[in-house]
Amino acid sequence: MSEIKDVVAAILIQDNKVLIAQRANNDPLAGLWEFPGGKIEDRESPEESLIREMKEEFCITVEVREFFESSVFAYEDRTIRLLAYMCRWIGGEILSTVHNDYLWVAVDDLDEYTFAPADISLVEKLMREYQES
Repeated sequence: MSEIKDVVAAILIQDNKVLIAQRANNDPLAGLWEFPGGKIEDRESPEESLIREMKEEFCITVEVREFFESSVFAYEDRTIRLLAYMCRWIGGEILSTVHNDYLWVAVDDLDEYTFAPADISLVEKLMREYQES
């Protein structure tokens, strides 16, 4: 089995909607939706990585709050451990630099979108927790 690569994702909620992003056409998961984030670089903490990725991919500054959930998924070419954190938007205007699209979606409506496999368990947990609160 290949080495597991850690990847981070932001659960960014504002006005009771969560930010989701659609993978670019040149991506192996093109067209699928995800919680935005990316790979953790060498000598970077997951939190530092998430702050950098949100700046690079959406031109915004976020505050990383509590750990939300992890998900391990084996794709054909790699295995990833997706580490999701609750985040708060603290500055900048969204400008998507790598995704086809992005949307602010009510948590209850997340099941209307086709997510990348590693994100599905995160979607399910978020929807469960929102229904309970």
